[in-house]
Amino acid sequence: MPIRVLVVDDSVTVRRLISEVLATDKDFNIVGTAKDGIEAVALASHLKPDLITMDLNMPRMDGITATEQIMAYYPARILVFSSLLASDVDLAFQAISAGAVDIMEKPANIRDSKVAEALIGKVKLISKVSVRTHPRGRVQADTAHSRLILSSHATDTKGNARIVAIGASTGGPKALGKILPVIPADFPVGIIIVQHISSGFSTGLAYWLNKESQITVKIAERGDTVKAGLALIAPYGSHILIQQGGTVRLNKGLPVEGNRPSVSVLLSSVAKVYGKKAIGVILTGMGTDGATGLAEVKAAGGQTIAQDEQSSDIFGMPRAAIELGAAEKVLSIEKIGSHLLDMIH
Repeated sequence: MPIRVLVVDDSVTVRRLISEVLATDKDFNIVGTAKDGIEAVALASHLKPDLITMDLNMPRMDGITATEQIMAYYPARILVFSSLLASDVDLAFQAISAGAVDIMEKPANIRDSKVAEALIGKVKLISKVSVRTHPRGRVQADTAHSRLILSSHATDTKGNARIVAIGASTGGPKALGKILPVIPADFPVGIIIVQHISSGFSTGLAYWLNKESQITVKIAERGDTVKAGLALIAPYGSHILIQQGGTVRLNKGLPVEGNRPSVSVLLSSVAKVYGKKAIGVILTGMGTDGATGLAEVKAAGGQTIAQDEQSSDIFGMPRAAIELGAAEKVLSIEKIGSHLLDMIH
């Protein structure tokens, strides 16, 4: 069955071009277009689209407010279009926190074959995400659950950890937005993050998470060190590794399983340097990146966590880690932050 798409943008030209490009693929059915947030909410209610492409800056009602309303009452997969201006990127991550799935740079020349191909690919990827009502916009009970995978290899290293390494892909910004704000300013352990994200949005992600968090969040730079109260995010296009002494190393090596930065590259280096004093976490995302790296952390005596299927936008990366036997614990995203605190303190 074709994916039912609602296109939202205040430019009639952009609405037409996005619709035309998506309509070239038999997997899409453009069920409607909207020129502002008010129309978007009304059409989401009436048409029940599977997926919505959402502009941010629109008259009457902007994309953030529309996302909040749609995800509260008529949930659908939402792909936000943003320019790379700092102000727009910040708004895009606000939309992520309201329930949008992912961000893409607003196409400047959508008729270009590579741009069109990227748009179709991104929308197809987003269409695989699980849809759930988002709590912003109305009161919703927290029904999250967690479960423990019992393992003969599980180690009790509570209080001994010196680093938390986290990997995520599709849905990751939203997941990180639930973990990092839970971490207190005096958190005694450094955090390193690999998030697969579109070019141009890594800095905006760090800026948004830093605003939302009590700890400092920034893009990693060569020479940075792992330290308490600091979360470092791998820059776009560079692998991040941790060397002896906790020094960050960045390199432009070949992509691993198509990814640069690679979660497994990070976790492998963390396992070698920190051993049983490491905690590895795999969050929502497409593919298998991170599974072998998490297995290395576990084999070295470290503690390992994977996000559960119910709370994952896409259960690819966590599933791969679980099936490999690399995850000691499988937890909902609502539980991971508090569990990290329990593991450290």
